[in-house]
Amino acid sequence: MTEKKVALITGATSGIGKAVAIAMARAGYAVAALGRRADSLNDLAAQVSIAFSRPCDVSDAAALEAYFEAMIHALGRLDVVFNNAGITSPAAAVGDVDPQDWHRVIQTNLFGSFYVARLAFRQMRGQSPQGGRIINNGSISAHVPRFHSVAYTASKHAITGLTKSIALDGRPYAIACSQLDIGNASTDMASRMSTGVLQADGRTAPEPTFPVQHAADAVLYMANLPLDTNVLSMTVMATAMPYVGRG
Repeated sequence: MTEKKVALITGATSGIGKAVAIAMARAGYAVAALGRRADSLNDLAAQVSIAFSRPCDVSDAAALEAYFEAMIHALGRLDVVFNNAGITSPAAAVGDVDPQDWHRVIQTNLFGSFYVARLAFRQMRGQSPQGGRIINNGSISAHVPRFHSVAYTASKHAITGLTKSIALDGRPYAIACSQLDIGNASTDMASRMSTGVLQADGRTAPEPTFPVQHAADAVLYMANLPLDTNVLSMTVMATAMPYVGRG
């Protein structure tokens, strides 16, 4: 058990999730880290104090239930979730998408996010004091697509509906839900931005990025709000990236 506020970070071993896990641990949260690989979780724990971690895939509902049971047994409650785990698939026009790639992306990005939110909601509703905050990682792609990204784009549009439904259903239980839409944070996933990506007008051009720490700071800001206050949605992005006017 811990007297600190408990924060669960999914996809905690790389990119945005790792930056958020480190930021929240340094801010005094008891961080539960969730990732698929034990070696990556160990690397994270070597950099910052992690209160609980074990390998888990968010797309595996049964494994996720076992993770939550062990986490709550160890830490006692759950105050914040950064629902971050997500994947992409090979770029392809709609007619050329492999159905297995579609299924894999939707299973992780949408089903996995729902599985995490469902268990977090149940825990936050039942604990004392009641309540908590779920922060979903959306994307600029929750608003406008890139070429050849139908599975990822569809999954992130669905996250917006998930966020709003949780925010509404959570009202009676002091459960707040937010969505953070991030555009071109400087991570390994976004490394291709500097070499050039396909634009809406058919050109291939590099795009600006921004330090991932600013995305972590945004999550921390949301997490630190009192439960009677919520940022329903926030966009943090490289100022000059082609989002406004992308189409």
